[in-house]
Amino acid sequence: MTHRITRKKDLNSMDYLIEVEAPMVAERFQPGNFAVLITVPQGERIPMSIQKAEDGKITMFIKRLGKTSIELDGFEVDDSLDAVIGPMGNPPELKRYGNVVFASDLVCGHAENYALCKALQKIEGNHVISIQTFPSKDDIYPQEELSEAFCDEYYLTTLDGSQGIKGHYTDILKDFLDNGKVDIIFAGGDIPALRDLATLTKPYGVPTIVTVRQIMIDATGMCGSCRVFVDGEMKLTCIDGPMFDAHKLDFEDIINRLAMFKKKESQAMEYYNRKTGAK
Repeated sequence: MTHRITRKKDLNSMDYLIEVEAPMVAERFQPGNFAVLITVPQGERIPMSIQKAEDGKITMFIKRLGKTSIELDGFEVDDSLDAVIGPMGNPPELKRYGNVVFASDLVCGHAENYALCKALQKIEGNHVISIQTFPSKDDIYPQEELSEAFCDEYYLTTLDGSQGIKGHYTDILKDFLDNGKVDIIFAGGDIPALRDLATLTKPYGVPTIVTVRQIMIDATGMCGSCRVFVDGEMKLTCIDGPMFDAHKLDFEDIINRLAMFKKKESQAMEYYNRKTGAK
């Protein structure tokens, strides 16, 4: 099957959007699922959060970070990927939660913020609140790619205060929690920030579900590289997640495991640059 790129645009200087033909994935997608992309034959399998699935196509937000995401940025509209696999992972239940918050501060979280807010707002009895954090006004995504249109309340924050509210999503959530305004929180993005979120919300007893985006090699549960510990029990992010109860996660182990792959990632980038002549 051909997985043709039908749309591609920059979201900011680091993040970009691609829309790809993937009818089998789009047909079964639920918010919280992810897809695995393979750019070229025998290429790396990279997991990507899905923002939306419409008309046989899926849209993903991607950061120019590692070798394959930078290689993928070289693809243009009408180019084709070798494979798009999914939908993968266990999505959260779509039901009446009451006052539900989705908070995000990085590319994968922003995609899930859009998808889940859109779905939850359709359910009677939900009051959907979205909080999206960006470093500065220059990093904010185009308005049509934000989740504002699908929320009852929307808050945009920048770390430097150059647009919206100054600060991080955790700063706003503290006030919500103090006022008893939150029944459940979903969040995705920076892992240390998710650890801080878990620390913040646990004393209030507010359920907090976070996306853990660990390194995946096959994304089928065979390699074990994406393992996490939930209440001391090993789980695999690819098949048991990627969303988990933040109050039960061993965040220090998660952060340490992410650091284990930094050298390999750097070597892969160096090899790619030598091969392509990039600087």
